[in-house]
Amino acid sequence: MTEARGSAGLNGTAYAPGTPCWVSLMVHGTAATQEFYGELFGWKFQPGPQHLGPYVRAQLDGQEVAGIGQLPRDSQLPVAWTPYLASDDVDLTAETVRHCGGTVGVGPLDADDAGRLAIASDPSGAVFGVWQAAAHLGAGLAGVPGTPVWNELVTRDGAGVTRFYETVFGHEAKPSVSAGSDYVTLHVEGRPVAAINGVGAALPRDRGAHWMTYFEVVDVDAAVARVVSLGGHVVEPAHECPHGRVASVADLEGASFSLVRTSR
Repeated sequence: MTEARGSAGLNGTAYAPGTPCWVSLMVHGTAATQEFYGELFGWKFQPGPQHLGPYVRAQLDGQEVAGIGQLPRDSQLPVAWTPYLASDDVDLTAETVRHCGGTVGVGPLDADDAGRLAIASDPSGAVFGVWQAAAHLGAGLAGVPGTPVWNELVTRDGAGVTRFYETVFGHEAKPSVSAGSDYVTLHVEGRPVAAINGVGAALPRDRGAHWMTYFEVVDVDAAVARVVSLGGHVVEPAHECPHGRVASVADLEGASFSLVRTSR
């Protein structure tokens, strides 16, 4: 997980294809959601492209780290944090998604002069975005509290969907060495950038397959308490894992995300 901080794109160059370069949250009430995350992570907000409706970019220390937008009234998209994976050609990637059994729900379309995007789902139904950068390369800051540090696909059968991401984005999948574990790490140019976690029957029935975004915090337990005080709730209590201390929570509209204090 910690090695993902070395992803290209944070030094003024484009992210390598297949690398998560941005996370975005589409909600019904943007004002309350901005207040929630502003209080939790210290984010400030600036207007972004309005191609899908009202949208703001969250900033930390003057660097853009995430986006929050307004869901259209007729949208079927879930209220969920969605990672965007970098692509050199979003139209070709969208075609490959369809060819490999996925679905393209939005786009490809231009986001003003920022870039070109599509929103798709893999064969298991997990939603993700595809981003072809122009003026907006993606997140400008990572590895510090208040920024996304990892993205993990939670699905029933990890092995069944791994081939999809290998084909569509050119990921190199490396299985976990743990016996009986259905967990693979996705690599780009030799670096771990994301993971696929097959949880079998433990997959939440009310959510189905989904991508989980991890945000770095200084103190997981304190951050969990802050989430609750702001009107969110705990999905999985804080506990130790191989990467550090972690907890899963949900915001005011039920969008789940994880809080992590990575081991250093």
